Amino acid sequence: MSPTPEPTPARLRAIPSRLLAGASVVADRLVSERLATEGARKWHFAVLVALAEAGAASQAGLSRRTGIYRSDMVAVLNELAAAECIRREPDPSDRRRNVITLTPTGRRRLERLDTLISDAQRELLAPLTPVQQDELTHLLTVLTEHHHPPHPSPSTCAVPSLAPTVDGSSG
Repeated sequence: MSPTPEPTPARLRAIPSRLLAGASVVADRLVSERLATEGARKWHFAVLVALAEAGAASQAGLSRRTGIYRSDMVAVLNELAAAECIRREPDPSDRRRNVITLTPTGRRRLERLDTLISDAQRELLAPLTPVQQDELTHLLTVLTEHHHPPHPSPSTCAVPSLAPTVDGSSG
């Protein structure tokens, strides 16, 4: 018989950064688990969405659109190219760079991944009413746009610390 977990102290439950970090861990796990069922990662999804919504781009342009570091973008594009989801072709205006385009296979894969992402969002937000879900999305958008955080790269993605720091905030 496992022991009953100790309740989290009220002061810790009232720290927004700590709550966001905890929700982020859950959200990342749900999304990663869903995408893994299709052999995909969140960076694959981000590149496919960027190409579907804004059209063909250079590798540097995709890096700016998605927040994936240029050095990590090569591996992501190699994986998507191997799965025939994207095509790389020389840029007619600058033959030293490639233009990345979404293939029909990539569009079909994006449709499947969209379904998986939607399922993960439903599970994550299940305790909230539709109005609360919209409000949460709005508030997170305000915070994100205000702080303009850099996006982590696939190779440096770390689980945020849930332990409070010396000043009582979370890491």
